[in-house]
Amino acid sequence: MLRNIEETEIDLPQIGPLPVRLRPSARATRLKLRIDPAFDGVEIVVPNGISRKTAISMLYQHGDWVTAHMSRLPERVQFVPGAWVPFMGNEHAIRTVPDAKRGVWAEAGVIWVSGLPEHTNRRVSDWLKKQAKLEIAPRAHAYAERIGKKVNRISLKDTRTRWGSCSSNGNLSFSWRLVLAPEDVLDYVVAHEVAHLQELNHSARFWAVVEDLYGPSKKQQHWLKKNGSALHRYGAGS
Repeated sequence: MLRNIEETEIDLPQIGPLPVRLRPSARATRLKLRIDPAFDGVEIVVPNGISRKTAISMLYQHGDWVTAHMSRLPERVQFVPGAWVPFMGNEHAIRTVPDAKRGVWAEAGVIWVSGLPEHTNRRVSDWLKKQAKLEIAPRAHAYAERIGKKVNRISLKDTRTRWGSCSSNGNLSFSWRLVLAPEDVLDYVVAHEVAHLQELNHSARFWAVVEDLYGPSKKQQHWLKKNGSALHRYGAGS
């Protein structure tokens, strides 16, 4: 039985060496394959009682499916001069101004980056994470105030499977990549997590809180389901 997360490489006949993550799950009831755009590979969710050998066997059995889905992954986009990246859902070109002293800023569809061009990837990545905090934190506190709750702490991470989370002690965590998504999508995710401060579940009562805070959210949920994985293709290695 698999006890810990294992990252390895499997030589799949259809495409050759493939990064694979085996993730044990006490909640899962069956083996599940998912493409992970963040590391150009496949994650296999392994329920308790299922062996590593059985999990790998399933990967080989679904080789054609994996090959087809891997081929559909968008190209990776580094935060480098000349690249186009979304910021609050709008495409921006990255341009460098080496002699400027303003750091990084966005203006008229351009993300301007001062300093040496070779530092652009890191500087844009850091700037986007800062912008994410600036966009998310005020919304979270405002939503929490509306339901008479208090946010304990807000943190940003680069999670692969969740856009946000809420702990029982009032800590909220969000993916910084939400700042790449349209503003209404980011806003919905913040409202969703704040609603968990009142209902730490996904019951009808929880969705009623989300509805009260944000309004109808089917459109935003659909956008994340359809486009969310592509957000992990930006800023590789950042």
